[in-house]
Amino acid sequence: MLLGLTACGPVKQETAADEGFKPSLDTSLSCHINVAGGYDNFEALEAEFDRFNNYYPNVELMFTKIDDYNNMIGTVLNGNDAPDIYVNYSWMYGREQYQSSIDHAEDLADPALHFDLDCIRSNIILNTDDGKLPMVPVLANTYGMLVNNSLFEKEGLRVPTTYQELVEVCDAFRKKGYESPMMGFINEETTSVFILSIYPYFCRTVAEDAEAVKKLNDLDPSAGEYMRPSLEKIVQFLNDGCVNPDVCAEIENNYDAVILRFFEGDVPMMICSGDTVSGTKKRESRSEAFIASPFTYAFAPIPMSDEGAYFLDVPNLQFSVNKDSENLDMANEFMRFLITSEELNEMAQKKGLMSPTKDLSFNSMYAAFGDVPKERILSPEEFGLTDDAVIQLRKAVYGVGTGAMTIDEAVAGYGSFAP
Repeated sequence: MLLGLTACGPVKQETAADEGFKPSLDTSLSCHINVAGGYDNFEALEAEFDRFNNYYPNVELMFTKIDDYNNMIGTVLNGNDAPDIYVNYSWMYGREQYQSSIDHAEDLADPALHFDLDCIRSNIILNTDDGKLPMVPVLANTYGMLVNNSLFEKEGLRVPTTYQELVEVCDAFRKKGYESPMMGFINEETTSVFILSIYPYFCRTVAEDAEAVKKLNDLDPSAGEYMRPSLEKIVQFLNDGCVNPDVCAEIENNYDAVILRFFEGDVPMMICSGDTVSGTKKRESRSEAFIASPFTYAFAPIPMSDEGAYFLDVPNLQFSVNKDSENLDMANEFMRFLITSEELNEMAQKKGLMSPTKDLSFNSMYAAFGDVPKERILSPEEFGLTDDAVIQLRKAVYGVGTGAMTIDEAVAGYGSFAP
């Protein structure tokens, strides 16, 4: 049974920045808080439930998976068993079919909630037209390459920081007998090595051009020209021998197969996303090759420019609070607990994803991204590139990368590629 908290207002409000979390409600309160999302399991969040229960032992928290989450969350929110907290995505904002997910969200920027939003990187926080904050990032993501540090050390090479260094390193590895110095999944456009390696570079070319972003978002056919530098770069990347597509074609998927192929120990750099990186730790024990010859590895940005690597900073998972929750005070109390550097970092570490907090040095896996200068950190949340535009880019890049299209054909096709 759900127990309302209408009679239980805050006892004392404290900011999360004040020397750790301090309860603001009666700690003897009993209620049930349901968090809904699309993950099969969310052990990292459940660990946060346990930590929260140290303060509120009588609050029962649970995570509920909803099948076909993106299409069903609106229906669930309008039903009798609506969750108190739910996963939201910034790409849902502004789309009519997902409006319910935005309408049900409490404004998390309300100063009365005392959330420590300053601990989160501001560039990945969704800025809505009305100035409200319907969701807050709790995990982040990016694109880059898993680097076999032990292999670099063995061969006397340094991890590249510019494109020219990348080409030279790949050439050195090839001369030492490595068939494809860089590898990755190549058989589907959504997560192919082509888009994962070039997307941050593309964002750099348009991030400061509001007219370009508008035309791209409007799917204006003339906006195809904005893709040309990136398409030329991906052709150069292939011609420079950084990736051998034939070798990459043997990888069956962008998760298990990518990780286990990397653990074979003969791949200097494996192109992937943070989502894939999150699965590495659990799969070390599943790789006979890694067990026999373990090595150190980390995740780093791909230096596709001589200026240096770009860090494309994007939210991976965002939470909203259902403003109609019968347990609104306690739902907000859990969010106040969670939105602190300590808890967000703890959850990210357990999940294996990047933390949304300002300090990335605590996790050696992602520390290299924390070293990227501010001027080379990019976020679509800030300059406003939409998912519709990214889909067109993905189609064009994949067509050119696989040789199915010329650069001119890909440029001319912008806005006409089917999702």
